[in-house]
Amino acid sequence: MEIRRGIAKDKVFIADSQILMAEETEDLKLEIETVLKGVEYILNNDQVGAYYLFEENNEPKACLLVLKEWSDWRAGNVLWIHSVYVRKEYRGQGIYKKMYEFLKAEVIKNEELRGLRLYVDKTNENAIKVYEKLGMNKNHYHLYEWMKDF
Repeated sequence: MEIRRGIAKDKVFIADSQILMAEETEDLKLEIETVLKGVEYILNNDQVGAYYLFEENNEPKACLLVLKEWSDWRAGNVLWIHSVYVRKEYRGQGIYKKMYEFLKAEVIKNEELRGLRLYVDKTNENAIKVYEKLGMNKNHYHLYEWMKDF
């Protein structure tokens, strides 16, 4: 088992995962060209964020995106976890838990990092249970957004 940063050779796996997730969670059909462009941007701009992959025997089974957000209140970066996707056939094996613990350990050992955050669709009850079981809470904030149609 290995958790590692994504690299250029992972872009198709990552993009495919994002397309599957959008369809599964929001019944949204994404265009592969657009998603590949978005994935490549992160892979080429590690100051913005990074993808992490969970692999066993050199086979990727899950991925997620981490983006940094500066917190002036904490004088450090909070890592936002985005785009979590575990392939269906590997769910229920604690893969996300291992990835979360990996990121949490990174935050603990890096003095510039202050914590982890994520957002979840309020109807995604399975994910909410997983996040709460790991000790995350929804005590402080509501997420509001405005998105331009595309």
